[in-house]
Amino acid sequence: MDRTTTLSSRGLSGCLIAGLLLTLLAARSSVAGEVVFPGEHWQEKSPAELGLDPAKLDAVATALGGRGAIIKDGYVVKTWGSQSEISDWFSSAKPVLSTLLMFAIQEGKVGSVDTPLVEFGWELKEKDRPMTFRHLGAMTSGYARPESPGVAWSYNDYAINLYQKTLFDRVFKESPDTAAHAPQRFGALQLEDGLKFRQKNRRISASVRDFARLAWLWCNEGRWGEQQLIRRDLFLACRQPQVPRGLPNTIKAATDDYLMIGTYGGESDHFSKAGPGIYGFNWWFNASFSPDSEAITWPDAPADTYMSLGLRGNNTAIIPSLQLVVASASGDWGQTEPGNSDSVMNQRLKQIAAAGTAKAD
Repeated sequence: MDRTTTLSSRGLSGCLIAGLLLTLLAARSSVAGEVVFPGEHWQEKSPAELGLDPAKLDAVATALGGRGAIIKDGYVVKTWGSQSEISDWFSSAKPVLSTLLMFAIQEGKVGSVDTPLVEFGWELKEKDRPMTFRHLGAMTSGYARPESPGVAWSYNDYAINLYQKTLFDRVFKESPDTAAHAPQRFGALQLEDGLKFRQKNRRISASVRDFARLAWLWCNEGRWGEQQLIRRDLFLACRQPQVPRGLPNTIKAATDDYLMIGTYGGESDHFSKAGPGIYGFNWWFNASFSPDSEAITWPDAPADTYMSLGLRGNNTAIIPSLQLVVASASGDWGQTEPGNSDSVMNQRLKQIAAAGTAKAD
């Protein structure tokens, strides 16, 4: 694995000059294909300047509806609806928790993704004592379910609430606002509107233009401008499916929230039976989902496509090979139907990839 661009946690002191670096980067002229990062505001370019077909970008916006932004090579090439309106991103914000976990590991606050939660003082049932951060980020923790960690898949919002409470209250020991906006973390992104956290479950609200910054950080493997905010080796190890193909779904059983954690929003087994083979650290990947087939999640999307998925069409689509991001609030994305070429989500991603591909000379 390429470690040449990694930074030690000590190197994060360089975040003190993040503002200067970002300002210089924003002001620098670019050549075609160069990746840039926003400073105080996103830079814009016309589709023609990047070799894109404006009609195809318009078609994406029309198909999705709601509010959204398309980022290509670090430039805004298409927006629709309000860019500053702050709203709930629902489960699309779950990868933010996993990104904060990576920051915590880099800063020495957590040993690794495989550190057991009992090290942070939770009185877990005997079956749950092996539970690690990796289990929480993969929806295989078993918390509030009958199975032990790693035994079954369950899209589990009680486990996610345990995840966020552990991070904010027992790892960072700071308010969500302080932890997230610290200058060595998301503060380096110069968010225009900021992340807002619900008091009850710390679910995140943000503007389209700021959520696009989060997605642009992910697209660029934890790099922001000239800083590697998250070690690249750590980021790449997390940015891949963590749930084995063929892992069974949880059995039907009542939720056993014995820690009285409460929920992030949904049930301990809800939303999707898809996940094995394609889910990891709260992202959804274009990967093989069946032990009996090499079919992939979105057949007509580039192989490196991955997404954050939230209720009511609050999603991001990230295609690193195209240096392309779509942040969409209240969009028409359809449902997760792995392997179905006719699904709305597959067709949307096919359309997005075509819109983000430069026209041949």
